[in-house]
Amino acid sequence: MAVDVLLNPDESMIALAKQVNARMLTSVPAPTGFALDEHHQPHITALQRYVRTAALDQVYAAIDDVVASLDLSTLKLTTHRIAHMEVQPSIGLAAIVVTPGPEVIDFQARLIDALRPYTGSGGTADAYVRTDAEPDINAATLTYIENYVPDHSGENYLPHVTVGLATLSDLKTVEAEPPAPQAFSVSGVSIYQLGNNGTAAKPLRSWGM
Repeated sequence: MAVDVLLNPDESMIALAKQVNARMLTSVPAPTGFALDEHHQPHITALQRYVRTAALDQVYAAIDDVVASLDLSTLKLTTHRIAHMEVQPSIGLAAIVVTPGPEVIDFQARLIDALRPYTGSGGTADAYVRTDAEPDINAATLTYIENYVPDHSGENYLPHVTVGLATLSDLKTVEAEPPAPQAFSVSGVSIYQLGNNGTAAKPLRSWGM
């Protein structure tokens, strides 16, 4: 199963994400584009992994231990810029890139160690949530999750809030007009099963403040 252990942003960050998402939908409307909804929750990924489905209870217990060892109120982040990666010809997946505080980096490192016994590799589309609107999982998503550690962890960690799809030409304009820096906190931690483009598609378990 492809999972995302994520930080739930506070209301100020959710509002900003929805504002940028609305702009994305003017560039690439649904069903190719997507709105932030129950299958596309605004979030900041801490760790994405393929885990053994049979070991989900152990995964939950490991995350519980990590969360219990930290004061989640110390996890602080600041918006930085809007960036994208190309996922289809002439279309990019956009995100609000954020700067993490040191406590966030430490949280990720603890998660990697705690979940290592339950991780696997070689995940296929069957590891993901697929819907009528998004029945397929693109190759970029499969590769991204496979290589999340080490390609997107530790010194390579680039936390962000995914906000939608837009044409590359429209993204050039959007990225030239970044939102003003905004500090925000987290409201909790959750684990989701992933959907296409690394979206938080299906909630599995949550830990509150």
